[in-house]
Amino acid sequence: MSSLSEFHFLAVLAQEMNMRKAAERLFVSQPALSQRLQTIEKEWGERLFIRSQKGLSLTPAGELVIKFINEVIVKEEKVRESIHALNAEVYGTLKIAVASIVGQNWLPQVLKKFVNRYPQAKISLVTGWSSEILKSLYEDQVHIGIIRGTPDWKGVKTHLFQDCLYLVDTEITSPEQVLETDRPFIQFKSDSNYYQEIQDWWLKHFKTAPRRTIVVDQIETCKQMTFNGIGYAILPAITLNGAEKDIFKIPLLDENNLPLKRDTWLLGYESAFQLKQVQAFVELIKEHISEENKP
Repeated sequence: MSSLSEFHFLAVLAQEMNMRKAAERLFVSQPALSQRLQTIEKEWGERLFIRSQKGLSLTPAGELVIKFINEVIVKEEKVRESIHALNAEVYGTLKIAVASIVGQNWLPQVLKKFVNRYPQAKISLVTGWSSEILKSLYEDQVHIGIIRGTPDWKGVKTHLFQDCLYLVDTEITSPEQVLETDRPFIQFKSDSNYYQEIQDWWLKHFKTAPRRTIVVDQIETCKQMTFNGIGYAILPAITLNGAEKDIFKIPLLDENNLPLKRDTWLLGYESAFQLKQVQAFVELIKEHISEENKP
């Protein structure tokens, strides 16, 4: 039976599907890599990969083997985490999925503290829309998720912070001016929850669509276009760090004349919060938020 080291070897090959790239990742020569693969294939009694000038492709037997070893590697990692959890020291990999806007603007300060305080721990971080974060949690790909909006989540749910939404522009100084300007409304693609929130606010206040719109794929692109005077945008406070110059920021108000805010939540299953690296990260987040809220 193949050893765990051989499972990791095959996993790298399946990820790269290229002998040269796999050899570089495994720090071996291509001839040594090829010889080791032949030995493993003899052990399984089948060819697992087909080599060609374009790279590697999996045989039907190879697909079955790779599926099996990926399952073993996931289980191995969970067992290692459980073993490390028995020790006082914080070890293991912290797997986080974070809404992109949080990952870009708020999380780096927290992660810096975490890596400095817990040098033995590792971090696996993915970013995306909040809907994608929830999918990663449901599929047990990560320990915890940090999302924007109001989540429908049955597991552990901790509110982290709120931030206000602003109409941002280099020229417009009041919301009513958007009805008079020919400047475009710059929008960024987001999950349906956020988009709907902005649409609802807009229609309640203006009863008509913007005259011109520009849609971009990233909030950072939207921000930079706005800061450079191309048009106006609605941006959350988390993206506005106070360093921007000559920018007007008009808070959005709801029907009760209260600031419109966006919530950020930390989510996870109860089992994940039993891991020391997760416990340490959550405690550090609470500490960071407490420091931010100090007068």
